[in-house]
Amino acid sequence: NEEEMWIWLKENQVKFEKIINGEEMAKSRVGEEIYEKIFKHYTYKQWNKYPEDLLPETLARIPIRKSFDNRYFTDKYQVLPKNGYTKFFESILNNNKNNIDIKLNTDFLQIKDLIDSSKIIIYTGPIDTYFQNKGLPKLEYRSINFQIERKMNTNYYQPNSVVNYPEKEIPYTRCVEYKHFLNQKSNHTVYVKETTTDKGEPYYPVLNEKNITLYKKYQELTKDESNIHFIGRLASYKYFNMDQAIENSLNYFKNHFNLNLIKGEKYSDKNESFIVYKRNGLL
Repeated sequence: NEEEMWIWLKENQVKFEKIINGEEMAKSRVGEEIYEKIFKHYTYKQWNKYPEDLLPETLARIPIRKSFDNRYFTDKYQVLPKNGYTKFFESILNNNKNNIDIKLNTDFLQIKDLIDSSKIIIYTGPIDTYFQNKGLPKLEYRSINFQIERKMNTNYYQPNSVVNYPEKEIPYTRCVEYKHFLNQKSNHTVYVKETTTDKGEPYYPVLNEKNITLYKKYQELTKDESNIHFIGRLASYKYFNMDQAIENSLNYFKNHFNLNLIKGEKYSDKNESFIVYKRNGLL
């Protein structure tokens, strides 16, 4: 029960005068035994580094509970967009489609100089890619290989939406069966095994002292980019969950683009009507 679990944790947690890495952080929370069974090899599979080579916050973000609450987060409200993230982003784009041009399979750095210098640019790509001509080393990121598998005439492949595999004998970190998330009904199922890698599209910043020190050098370079704003997991070199990423972008907009709009006169022509707003005295 919860009381017994709390007693066990108290007896097994390792005390450190000052926690300096991920291994010490994990052992201070769960002790040696659980560290070996769950954290050590899973961390290596995820980051290609053992916890001792990562910053404490990498291991601190994993919740530890003494109860049977099996949710990852403790937030009161935990939801996904009603129709999924695809519809979520389609709605954003369609809401103002007259002002948004979409260019797929386009290297930003190849079109950067074609953009009007007075335009505000929001850059969400890897910060080291943007400054790749400055002679600094590349930052480390981890990517994921997704192995998609299907089973016909199978209700469920696994008991939960996500099952993690902390043992070193299995190469993938977790298996995700999406059918669980929205209680979808089907005679068949699709699941995906995830294996992290250093190659491919970057997803996860690798947080250790070496990379954080290097990132700060890239961060200094952003100060010379007057009209470009670096936002998001890759540009900020920070691990954001989805809710944190959305909150970060909204707060950034509020703090940096407070337009102080003043409603002006309404105009119209044969095609449309519109309202002119003033920003800092300009139309």
